[in-house]
Amino acid sequence: MSGDLLRIVSRSSPMALAQVERVRAELAVLRPGVRTEVVPVTTSGDRWTGDLGVLGGKGAFTKEVDAALLAGAADLAVHCMKDVPADRPLPPGTVFAAYLRRDDIRDALVHPGGLALAELPDGSRIGTSSVRRRAQLAASYPGLVCVPLRGNVNRRLEKLAAGEADALLLAVSGLARIGRSGVASQVLGVEEMCPPLGAGVLGLQCRADDDRVLEMVSGLGDPGAWREMTAERTFLHVLRGHCNSPIAGYARAERDGRLQLWGRVFSPDGKTVLDAHEWAGPLDPEALGMSVAVALLRQGARDIIDAIPH
Repeated sequence: MSGDLLRIVSRSSPMALAQVERVRAELAVLRPGVRTEVVPVTTSGDRWTGDLGVLGGKGAFTKEVDAALLAGAADLAVHCMKDVPADRPLPPGTVFAAYLRRDDIRDALVHPGGLALAELPDGSRIGTSSVRRRAQLAASYPGLVCVPLRGNVNRRLEKLAAGEADALLLAVSGLARIGRSGVASQVLGVEEMCPPLGAGVLGLQCRADDDRVLEMVSGLGDPGAWREMTAERTFLHVLRGHCNSPIAGYARAERDGRLQLWGRVFSPDGKTVLDAHEWAGPLDPEALGMSVAVALLRQGARDIIDAIPH
C-alpha cells in the first residue's frame, strides 16, 4: 500500500459493492485521511448459473478475491461471512482484521401479492437455490415447490416478475443493502427460517503481515460480532459440512458478556431435523462452537452430512 491509499477488492455484484460502500463510509469516519479505491472482480460463482457444488461450493465466491489480495493487487477484501467457507482454513498468509457490527440475520419472503409463507397455496413455486432454505421449507411447508433460482438479488427479482417463480426467499440484510426492503411481503423469524452461519456480518480480510492495514481497519470491528463469528465458524469447522449440507444457526452475544449458539442440521428432504443450543461465558466462543457441533454429531449429524452427495 502506498501513502494513505487503501485498495479494497470485492465481488463486482451490486450487493457486494454496496457492502464495500458501508466499509468506506465507516472508514471515512474512523480514518478521515485515508483514501479508498475499489478493485472489483467477477468471481467464478458470479459467472456460473448452475449448481455451485460443481465449482466447489461457496469458495467459488471468494477465490478470485483471495487471489487479488495475495498477489498484492489490493490491500483489503470485504466478504459477506455467510459466503466464506469454514470447512477449510483461510488462504495462508491472510487473516480477518475485523468483523463489522451485525446486520439483520433474518430471511424475507417476496410475494407479488403480499402473501405470507403460511398463506401460499400448495404447489406454489419458491425461487431459491439454498439447500438450507429448501430443507426448512420441506420440513415446515411440504406442499410448496422449490425451483432453483440464482443470480444477484436484482436479477432474481426480475425472474420473479417474469413468472419464473411465484415467490422468493431472500436475506433481509441483502434487500436493505440495495435499497429494496419494500419488496418483502413477510420477514420470517429465526424460528421459522433459521439463518446461515455468518449471516449479516461483513468480514475484512487482509494479508497477515500487513501491519499498517491491520492497524488501520481493526477499529471498525465489533467485539460482539467477533465473538459470534468465532463461535459460528468453529461450529462449522467441527461439523465439516460441505456445500450441499443443510446447516443453519447463529450465535448471539449478550450485553452481560454471555454468548449463546443455536445449531441445526437437516436432511435435504426436511424429514430429519437436529437441534442444539448452549450458553457460554464471556471468554470462550471457540469452546461454545465446538460443544454445539459435538452435540449435533452425537445426534447423528455426521451420518446426515456424509450421506448427501457433493
